[in-house]
Amino acid sequence: MNQVELLSNPAVRPASLEEAKAQGLTADEFAHIHRILGRTPNVTETAIYSVMWSEHCSYKNSILELKTLPRSGSRLLAEAGEENAGLVDIGDGWAVAFKIESHNHPSAVEPFQGAATGVGGILRDIFTMGARPLLILNSLRFGPLTEIRNRFLFDGVVRGIAHYGNCFGVPTAGGEVMFDPSYNGNPLVNAMAVGVVRTNKITRNKAKGVGNPVFYVGSRTGRDGIHGATFASEELSEDNESKRPSVQVGDPFAEKLLLEATLELAQTDALIAIQDMGAAGLTCSSSEMSAAGGMGLDLYLDKVPLREADMHPWEIMLSESQERMLLVAEAGKEDQVLSIFAKWNLECVEVGRLTADGNLRVWQHGDLVANIPADTLVLGGGAPQYRRESEPPAELDELARFDPLSLTALIDPGTALLKLLANPDIASKKWIYEQYDQSVRTNTKLEAGRGDAAVVRVEGTLKGLAASTDCNGRYVRINPRLGTELAVAEAARNVACVGAKPVAVTNCLNFGNPYKPKIYHFFREAIAGMSRACRELDTPVTGGNVSFYNETNGEPVFPTPVIGMLGLMDDVSRAIPSSFRSSDDDIFLLGSASGHGLGGSLYLKAFHNTVAGALTPVDWQAERYLIELLVESASKKILRSAHDVSDGGLAVTLAECCIIDQENPIGAHVEMSTAGSRTSVLFGEAPGRVVVSIKPEYRDELIYLANKHGVPLRQLGTTGGVRFTWKDEFDLPVSAMSDLFYGAIPKLMAT
Repeated sequence: MNQVELLSNPAVRPASLEEAKAQGLTADEFAHIHRILGRTPNVTETAIYSVMWSEHCSYKNSILELKTLPRSGSRLLAEAGEENAGLVDIGDGWAVAFKIESHNHPSAVEPFQGAATGVGGILRDIFTMGARPLLILNSLRFGPLTEIRNRFLFDGVVRGIAHYGNCFGVPTAGGEVMFDPSYNGNPLVNAMAVGVVRTNKITRNKAKGVGNPVFYVGSRTGRDGIHGATFASEELSEDNESKRPSVQVGDPFAEKLLLEATLELAQTDALIAIQDMGAAGLTCSSSEMSAAGGMGLDLYLDKVPLREADMHPWEIMLSESQERMLLVAEAGKEDQVLSIFAKWNLECVEVGRLTADGNLRVWQHGDLVANIPADTLVLGGGAPQYRRESEPPAELDELARFDPLSLTALIDPGTALLKLLANPDIASKKWIYEQYDQSVRTNTKLEAGRGDAAVVRVEGTLKGLAASTDCNGRYVRINPRLGTELAVAEAARNVACVGAKPVAVTNCLNFGNPYKPKIYHFFREAIAGMSRACRELDTPVTGGNVSFYNETNGEPVFPTPVIGMLGLMDDVSRAIPSSFRSSDDDIFLLGSASGHGLGGSLYLKAFHNTVAGALTPVDWQAERYLIELLVESASKKILRSAHDVSDGGLAVTLAECCIIDQENPIGAHVEMSTAGSRTSVLFGEAPGRVVVSIKPEYRDELIYLANKHGVPLRQLGTTGGVRFTWKDEFDLPVSAMSDLFYGAIPKLMAT
């Protein structure tokens, strides 16, 4: 290309520092790119670097901390970050692919499409591994539903999740949602997916073979989602509407076809590597596949199927249009690839060839518009890695010193319980999950709202998979290290409550601006807490997602490191629900709590508008023993129900056991004394405790197993009747509790 042609082609015009800064690069980073290339990058190359070095793609402010997590284990078939999703060997030739990711900023701007495309993206991460998705979960955070904007966001997000999952044909059968003013304007929308694959049919993302063809498959490329990765790497402001073009538009029916075609191709020997076009679109998939295999790639943009004419090369490279994949096939087997995608009525176009030199070369109209060493773009390669300044907020000491027992109870226990059951954090989420198809494909064993974790069977086997998402942002705000330990412990306990052994973790780490030292302190401490917890439970971290910049007009959300826990059971028919099953069963409390458990409790927030108080530490040996007891008791069919003590404490847990099965509510009579602090006994949230019910004839066996595993237990009372009574505390109709529990969120959404 001569100098006249260079000047007439805007795609190869040298970029200025101001242009680089406008796309999120720093002056030092722009200078470093100059050193890498030995010249000033052109505007296309600058755009490519800007998205690949954004926080969303490079994890540049988090990767050094993430490397301290336990990232390997005997069951893992890939280390964290090595593939599109985590891979866990579950025996008998089967593996599980699972992962969780965020779509927070897009959902704040366009809640329906933001949430829908978040689901679509996480599903593609699963089936690019050759795995068929079995289950979708979510973890959601919103501001109070008393505000109209939050109701709008809540409604749009739930409809978006339901639309994509229902149309695609995978059950959305688990998750959690919490509400707090800190999430005003910046909801958290984290989507998790779980799938299964035969271990000899796992597909990888490493491009191999000089001269092998590279195919673009799926939907056409448009201008939607351009700079979506950069958008996710900055704070929100009142100018959110201007970011609407950064939000993608999803087509779940096209993705369903893409799934079937991809899995059919995975059964052949024609496929070498495959990757989803997610964040940063074609840029990310082409550079990461090339770098992972140590290859180069000649990419021809003239061949990319477009929805819009006259797209600039940086627009084609950065577009995040949905339902697209990039794959490498074995040379000579192109017709096999083309015929499979033609069968499913999907576009499949050869857009490039692998080379030996390690460079990503992008061509358009015969011009070389980008020439970049692929390894310099990617996480784990040449992308920047920073450890930011960390400073503990002074108020953390004050929060820990606060004594909840110094507060005088405002209302009697019965009234408090009824109000807590109507609190949106505790109230039934049926308004959400009734919009989801939870039983499509008929593999769902425990649906949302039925058990402490979602449970699906692995088709053709007796095996079951359990999954849970958990995090209490109040706890993490008070004590980020211990709060994150508590999140891991609860996620594992929830999985164990349904009878599954916790085996591995994925995470979605939602925090504010990492350049603020106090925010970074929360992040570093959360990682330290997760690292300890996962080592204590032998549940390695298989990967996940970091979502920084969750702030609106400078105000951060509660630090929210969501834990996605995977559990495994040998016999899915033995899955345990949360609700009492019949009258005249014995009710036991497994585990014991040290400390009153009122620190950070929902009781304090609901009745005293206070988020403070020392958290109860996790007794890890006791947690391990409790998990072992739950899993063995479930396998021996001793347990009728199991429900862990969490938000709202023991009183709320028992009430939920009475009413979770809305069609078959069952009362309970509790004899336990509340001597000492009535409030802490009733509403304290100390960890390591589970309420179970059994038939009386299994009492001796449960006591034997509890002693065997070193788990304290205490009989609380019996099931039956139409009232929930707690001796000397309250006597409430089950129907009244149920009306409040199931009516709270629909009532708020109707206002």
